[in-house]
Order: sequence, then C-alpha cells, then structure tokens
Amino acid sequence: MAAALLANTLYSLGFVLEKRALTSLPEVTIRQPARLLRLVLGSPLWIGGSLALAAGFGAQLVVYRTLPIAAAQGIFVSGLVLLVLLSARLLGEETSGRERYALGAILLALLMVVLSLREGADSVSQEAPYPLILLVCVPSLAGGVWLYGSAERRARNRHRRPTTGVEYGVAVGLLYGVSSLAIKGVSSHLTTSGIGGAVLDLLGSPYPYLLLFTGVFGLVMSQAALQRCRASLIVPVCTTVTSLFTAVLGTLSFGEALPDDPLRLALRVAGTALAVAVLLTMPKHDSAPRSPTPAEELASP
Repeated sequence: MAAALLANTLYSLGFVLEKRALTSLPEVTIRQPARLLRLVLGSPLWIGGSLALAAGFGAQLVVYRTLPIAAAQGIFVSGLVLLVLLSARLLGEETSGRERYALGAILLALLMVVLSLREGADSVSQEAPYPLILLVCVPSLAGGVWLYGSAERRARNRHRRPTTGVEYGVAVGLLYGVSSLAIKGVSSHLTTSGIGGAVLDLLGSPYPYLLLFTGVFGLVMSQAALQRCRASLIVPVCTTVTSLFTAVLGTLSFGEALPDDPLRLALRVAGTALAVAVLLTMPKHDSAPRSPTPAEELASP
C-alpha cells in the first residue's frame, strides 16, 4: 500500500513537471520524433519529471509483487486527486463542473474496487502464458497507435472544435496498459537469488521488448498529446484506461481469481463498469470561448 501511494505521488508529480516544461517548448509532433526528443532532453524541468516517473516505475514493481493486479490498479487510480490538485496549483488548469463530476465518479469506482478487497483472500499470480500475453498486447498496441493517428488527422482540420484530449488519453492509455502488464511480467522474474539466470529468463520472455516498444512510442505520443491538452484531463483518462486494461485483461492473463464472495465480486465488477461508463460520457471537445456581446465590446477600453 505504501509503495502504491508513493508511485501515485511520483507519477502525478512527474506528469505535472513534464507538462510545465512542455508549455515553454516549441510545438512538438510525433511526425518529428528526433526533434521532440532533442527538445525535451534539453529541458532540466522535463528531465526532473522523467526521473520522478522512473522512480514511480520502481515503486510499481514492488506493488505488483505484493498485491493482486485488480487491487493495485484500484489504488493507482487514487492518484488522480493529487494530479488534479497539482495541475490547478502549478499549471493553472481549471476543470469544468462536468469533468469534476466525472473525476468524482472515478473515485467512487475506486472505492468500490477497494471495498471488494480482503487481506489474504486475493491471490497474487506471477506467471502468464507468453502466447496469451502476445494475443492480448499486440492488437492493443496496434489499436492505440491507430486511434492516436486518427486523433492527429482530425486535429489537423482547421475547422475542428478544440479537443479535450480524450482520444489521445485513450490511445496512450492502451500503450501504458500493455506496459503495465509487461511490468507485472518483469516483476515475476526479479528474484532475490539466481540473478544471472533470472536475467536470461527475462530476455527470453516478451516483457522487455514490450516495455521497449511502449517506452519509445509512449514517450513520443504522450509528450505531443500532453503539450496540446490539459494534464488535468488527459492524464486521468490515460490512467483510467490503463487501470481498466490492466485490471481486467491482466487478471485474466495472469490467472488471478476474482472474489468468491458475491458482494465483493459485485463491487469489483460495478466499479469497473462505472469507470468505463464515465470514460464513454466524458466531453470530447472543449467549449469554444464565448464571443463578447456588442455591449461588452463598447464597454471595453
């Protein structure tokens, strides 16, 4: 639990620092990945955010060795509260009333997942068949890249309405969901004895290569999206998609049993369903700025 809360803090701080650094950089795009990397690596503030995210990654490894996947994802979603607070304080971002209701519903979904847990009753699996992992991850990666490309093409339309970034968040969330499953797989190979054999065994698994793909593509895609969209919206959407993906498909892939008690099972399923419903109903476009009335134009200096 302590490691999960630490990971939440580090991830929220890392995203906010990266967003603040990106606001002072020239526009970046996934069509010029080398330029994007050159710009961000030249920003000390962005590097500080990346180090915070890397530390959060380390804390996440500890979490996956001690908590079931569904339980871990439920706790990770709690970091959304801290993220929204930091975004408002450090970035000056404001959320609409509808978005605040959506975040509240996500937190309610988190509470339902947490209430479905019972210490000692949930198993923590460490193994998953490699073909099943690839069957789950490869189509998800393809879907995330395709969705991001579609959002980019629509964004280049001069007559488009301002986007909130929901599509970007879903696309990046799919990549990070695959990354989260890969982190779970890597954690299963980290043992206290036989380090050399564990490393060789890890290199023979798909996990390091999935991490490499999601690390490279996720970095480029997330930074371009984070620069043009509000962190207080795109990161919660990304986090929710990642958590749902990992909790549902990760639980099935790694064979971690669902609760036997009907009430706990209902809470976990209802919490997941509520989070999905919130994602589907979130606004896809920002409200266009209101044009001043003739009276306001005359009154202005």
